[in-house]
Amino acid sequence: MSMHIALEEARRAAARQEVPVGAVVVAPDGRIVSQAGNRTEALNDASAHAELLAMREAARSLRSPRLAGCDLFVTLEPCPMCAAAAVHFRIRRVIFGAYDIKGGGIEHGPRIFQAPGCLHLPEVIGGVQETEAAALLKSFFAARR
Repeated sequence: MSMHIALEEARRAAARQEVPVGAVVVAPDGRIVSQAGNRTEALNDASAHAELLAMREAARSLRSPRLAGCDLFVTLEPCPMCAAAAVHFRIRRVIFGAYDIKGGGIEHGPRIFQAPGCLHLPEVIGGVQETEAAALLKSFFAARR
């Protein structure tokens, strides 16, 4: 269900002409604490990725700088910036849809969670609803080429 909501956030982002990525933070009790889609264009902020927006909102909502026990659902493998943020927010588990061979930071690229000295190691589950997440991205970028 949470990935379904993240995909809906990604669709909303695409409708706003943002790269279609959506994220949801789920509390240890299973309730959705926050959800967001990319807003880099709308906010003129290169760091306004769905994951960061969702984790920031979850931290505000839970009144804690750490999201211990919380899970992050995101439609695309987090980039290095978002992967590092998940470490600092102490996310329990990162569940993502499409793999990002060029810009990913977990299974690809710098593999943030495998770096020496990584402060916290979230569990990772990749490829959840991968086909649907990848199709959103492909159609978004195909329309721009």
